[in-house]
Formats: sequence, structure tokens, C-alpha cells
Amino acid sequence: MRDQGIVSASLREEDRQFEAALRPNLLADFAGQAKVKENLQIAIEAARQRGEAMDHVLLYGPPGLGKTTLAGIIASELGVGLQQTSGPVLQKKLDLVGILSNIKEREVFFVDEIHRLQPDVEEMIYSALEDFRMDILIGTGPGARTVAMEIKRFTAIGATTRQGLISAPLRGRFGLVLRLNPYDFAELSSIVRRSAGLLHVEIDQAGAEEIARRARGTPRIANRLLRRVRDYAQVRASGRIDLEVARRALDLLEVDRFGLDEIDQKIMMTVLEKYAGGPVGLSTIAASIDEEPDTIEEVYEPYLMQLGFLNRTARGRVATDQAWEYFHVPRRARGTQNTLF
Repeated sequence: MRDQGIVSASLREEDRQFEAALRPNLLADFAGQAKVKENLQIAIEAARQRGEAMDHVLLYGPPGLGKTTLAGIIASELGVGLQQTSGPVLQKKLDLVGILSNIKEREVFFVDEIHRLQPDVEEMIYSALEDFRMDILIGTGPGARTVAMEIKRFTAIGATTRQGLISAPLRGRFGLVLRLNPYDFAELSSIVRRSAGLLHVEIDQAGAEEIARRARGTPRIANRLLRRVRDYAQVRASGRIDLEVARRALDLLEVDRFGLDEIDQKIMMTVLEKYAGGPVGLSTIAASIDEEPDTIEEVYEPYLMQLGFLNRTARGRVATDQAWEYFHVPRRARGTQNTLF
């Protein structure tokens, strides 16, 4: 699949390295998510006082809000190691056995995209989370037998962007289920200023606010935009980021005042111009802009809906009155073509 744009919350390898350098290591340095932080602080402190493994944690919410960062912070606050993997990587039961058989007492085991675990791996992880035991089948045929392998008490942290795809039995084995919400403007401005300091980039309040305004409520996107604005300031300005420099850089990137990029624009113009505002099916939109339906549904639609530009209905996607006004598209009567597939 092609690049999802500058304001996509997906990560390439270079972005991972850049983001890792900006991640806080302590809960006190993690901006925003006040309720999540308070719940985690209580759980961490209680586990430290008892000298036990912390209860399992499930973090869910849109991409780019800090789920992976929080997993690292929890391990750091507990003073233990972090074992990290993801649902798509754990393809076989032996993969899980290999990791958990070597896990240390109270260590953190982080599974990103936990909703994508294979069914047989998910079934094995039930007993690991609840009883700290794994049942391993040895041999085949009539002589096969099951051996229970005890494992150290650990803390599992699952992260997902799609909580609805996690089965009830798996969800029920997490003691803390916490939702991360999009960040408000003040929190994002604070994150941009902190990141600029770590990157040794001079930025004023207005410049940080302009980047934050176009970051879709997502720290990952804010840091990515800061990186591009930093490059622009270095090459086309004095190296210092102020309001005017930030605006010129972001306009050059075609990131508008709401943080909408090229793909957001394509989605909305497809609905408005091609299909007279809808209703139009997700597959039709995806085919029209040459994008994956899952990417549109998980990455782009939530923000367009949050802005009030798009509604999901039983018949398909429908543009709102606000969208007609913002994109300056003249209304026309809807044709008779079938778009629902």
C-alpha cells in the first residue's frame, strides 16, 4: 500500500526511530490523558508497594496517542524489563511459548495490535494471563500428552485501535481497560514545545500552536509535522520556527487549518462531487481514491466524523452541511447510479 500522507498516524521505520527519541520515560512527563495517568499511577504504586506484578492493562484508542509510549513508561516506573511484540508477529503457539518461557518476574510483556492475534495463540494466552501457566502439547497421535508449564508472574499490556475486535474472554483477563482520547489544543502545544526542546529547535508559542492546530489531536502527527517544519525552517528561514514559518511550511505540505491532507481531501471530494454528498459505500470510496477500505475506516474517517464533515449511516457515508460549506462544492441533485457495495 502506498504512503498514507504526512498526517497519517501510521509509522515507517524512520518515523519509529524519530518518535522513540522523543518518548518520555516517566508518567509525570507524559502529557495529557489525565484519567489514564491517574489510574496507572495508582496501579503502579500499589504493585511497587506489594512487590508484585502489576495487573494486566489493555489500552485502546486511535493510532498515535501514546499506547506504546505508556507501555514503556509502565516498565520504567516499575523498574523492570520490557518484552515487546505484536499480534501479527505471534503467528504460532511456539512463538508465544518462546517469549513467555524466558520472561522474568514482574516483567512487562507488551503486545501491540492485540486484536490481530491468531485464534490458537489467543486461546493459549488465556491461561498465561490468568493462571501464569501454559499448556503445551507434546507428541502427536495416541501418545500425545499435555504438559503444564509454569511461567513467572508478569504484567501484560495489550494495545489496540479496534477494541470491538477483541473477544470477550481476552478482554476479561485485563484488570485495567483504559481508553486514550484525542488530545486537546493546549496539550498538543505543550508536546510540540517539549519535542522542539529535545531536538534543539527554537520555537515560539505561536509557532507551536500552529503545528498543534493542524495535528488532528494526535501527538505522533504533531511530532511528524514538527520534523518537517524544522527542515523548512533550516533551509528556507533562519532555523527558528515562528507563526509565519510554521504556516508557510505546513501550507507547502498541503496540510490545511484542520489538519486535513491530500487523502482526506480526496475522500471528501469523492463523496461531495462524484456522489452528490452520498450515501456512498466505503468500498466505492476506496476504489475511487485507490486506498484500502480498512485504512479509510480506521485512519481517516474518525477524524472527518469528529470534525462534523462525514456521517456513517446504514446506507453509506453521507457528507454534512458543514462539509458542503467548508469545501465550497455547489450542491447538485444525486444521480441514480448504485454505489452501495
